[in-house]
Amino acid sequence: MKNLIEVIVKELVDDDSKVVVEEENNDGEVLITIKLDDKDKGKVIGRNGSIINSIRTIAKACAIKEDVKVSIKI
Repeated sequence: MKNLIEVIVKELVDDDSKVVVEEENNDGEVLITIKLDDKDKGKVIGRNGSIINSIRTIAKACAIKEDVKVSIKI
């Protein structure tokens, strides 16, 4: 799941070398943390959070398949 989120985010930003995606697993819960340049945060969040909400929806669909809960933080 981490790789999928990383690919999506890197396509959205200008400087993909500064994108770091970390994944923590805790008893059926997955926390994905996205670290990136301040200039690119708006591109990942989108207007009214539309892009990050879409990324979260994709992650939740993958999480259902893996039978875990997922949260994404920027």
